[in-house]
Amino acid sequence: MIFDSLLIANRGEIACRIIKTAKEMGIRSIAIYVDADKDAPFVNQADESIRLEDGGYLNGNQIIEAAKKTGAQAIHPGYGFLSENASFARKVKKENIIWIGPSPNVISVMGDKLKAKELAVKADVPTLPMTSKPNEAKKIGYPLLIKAAAGGGGKGMRIVDKEKDLRESIISAQREAKSGFNDERIFIERYVEKSRHIEIQILGDSFGNIVHLGERECSIQRRHQKIIEESPSPRISDEVRKNMGDAAVKLAKQIKYESAGTVEFLFDDKTEEFWFLEVNTRLQVEHPVTEEVTGIDLVSEQLKIARGEPLEFSQEEITWTGSSIEARLYAEDPNNDFLPEIGTLIAFEKNNSAEARWDSGVKTGTIVGTDFDPMLAKIITFATNRTDAASKLAKALESAHIGGLKTNRDFLINCLKTKEFLEGDTTSDFIERVNPSRKLEINKAEIEHITAIAAMWIQQQNRNNSNVAKFMPSGWTNGRLPNQKIAFEFENKEYIVEYKQQNNNKFLFSFNKEAFIYSMDKNGIDLVFDSKRAYSRVTVAGSSILVHMPYGDIMLELKPRFRMPGTETAIGGLVAPMPGKVIDLKVKKGKKVKAGDTLVILEAMKMEHSIKASEDGTVSELFISINDQVENGALLMVVK
Repeated sequence: MIFDSLLIANRGEIACRIIKTAKEMGIRSIAIYVDADKDAPFVNQADESIRLEDGGYLNGNQIIEAAKKTGAQAIHPGYGFLSENASFARKVKKENIIWIGPSPNVISVMGDKLKAKELAVKADVPTLPMTSKPNEAKKIGYPLLIKAAAGGGGKGMRIVDKEKDLRESIISAQREAKSGFNDERIFIERYVEKSRHIEIQILGDSFGNIVHLGERECSIQRRHQKIIEESPSPRISDEVRKNMGDAAVKLAKQIKYESAGTVEFLFDDKTEEFWFLEVNTRLQVEHPVTEEVTGIDLVSEQLKIARGEPLEFSQEEITWTGSSIEARLYAEDPNNDFLPEIGTLIAFEKNNSAEARWDSGVKTGTIVGTDFDPMLAKIITFATNRTDAASKLAKALESAHIGGLKTNRDFLINCLKTKEFLEGDTTSDFIERVNPSRKLEINKAEIEHITAIAAMWIQQQNRNNSNVAKFMPSGWTNGRLPNQKIAFEFENKEYIVEYKQQNNNKFLFSFNKEAFIYSMDKNGIDLVFDSKRAYSRVTVAGSSILVHMPYGDIMLELKPRFRMPGTETAIGGLVAPMPGKVIDLKVKKGKKVKAGDTLVILEAMKMEHSIKASEDGTVSELFISINDQVENGALLMVVK
């Protein structure tokens, strides 16, 4: 079963991650891509790439044909897409191509959460009360959690607090599950409000050897999707860790598990009880934190197992050192319920002064659209203790130069710096309970500093680009004229900067602070402002000016000197908070609505987003129909 060529049936950061290990092992890597990814980093990092047509990353037959065409001897599915599709795995094996993962039968059984729970019960692993019959929901007791039987990643998942919301939540969950997994089956289980999401990494070979590599805690989630993960958990005791690990291995041995996988548990923070949730028969997004604390390359282990090699270590030989934390950087707006954002990354540059591992599939210039998951990168740090790992991660996020569209970076930094996070108080209600600030908080002095840097950058650029009288100081005149003036907009507020040049690159601002320009290059400006000196990275795209500060990036908009008349949104207008497809319309023209009523359901990136009425009123105008594609900010209806 030796192979020297590998096709990666995936994209983005996980494709880059697999390619890296393949190269280290001397294996030729082959990427597949669609037109939207033609300039993506993973396409160029692979030794060879092949373009897909209809169906893209979900067209199993086309992917197999690509493998045969390029002579790929093995296929690694990564995560998402077809990674847990048993039918695809069977087709791959039928073509005598090596499948990097567990057997199709195991994928089939474990991919069905209902069957997986039945096997867990047989293995004497504790499970939560559940039912697949809505009329039995009341017996379990509210609050409830609706989950898709065939998937994960938060798709098809709904929390239900009251019986009156059950029916609509089931319909929405089924529709989302159908869209994401082509399987609308759901089940209902007890929802544990103050809990932790703990998962155990397992490895199994074809000789019956199965080990676990400890736990990861993934409790901090928004929209039922993880955003911060770590290993080890700050809460799990050695005894619970052993019991969980033993339960995971016991279940894995019962199903004769091969390759890398994850057994997920729910841990009650009050009682220290834990219950089986599911088995993910693939590599997890958060696998790097396990690699950091164990020193074991999980992709390498997957490839070795697929070659028929036995595990090189026993359970007793596995050790855990230090602490590792991962943050997922998304193109999304935390202030708008974490809804995805689209746009172009005008800057995406990590700072090497901050020690961190960046697993990313984007670069400066990448266009982030609605076709794929909005995750931009995973940033992982390691330290001998958890406090230092958290500090290093916050520093890595702060020091990177990233902009062009909204991201959750500042929210992640704020989470990592909270007293609760640093003390390990990270239960699944963390975001709602702790409520970290969802944006970068800037005071008056800081906004003065930022706008001064932007003004000086523009002033110097204009001076350098001038075709006449370059020997004269900028703004020089032999008469008395007003100070030079420039206006910026930040978070819908206008900031006017007035300044005059004194001498030798020194400038005096109207807010009685001085600036001195030491130097300037194509990437940024070295400036002293109000006695504070720093080199600031500056990126300009159109009227947007991205200024990097020690605490992050600020995007300013240069306001034109003369404003053209613009369009106005109708009073009472309901606009799309994101680009997407209208999949359900709950109202008609003339219908009365109450605050909180669901009016429209949009689908974007395989997730549903309900748009609700903000106040009582009547739908006076309706501009959309089911199946319409709408852009961000599009006027959907008018409610008066």
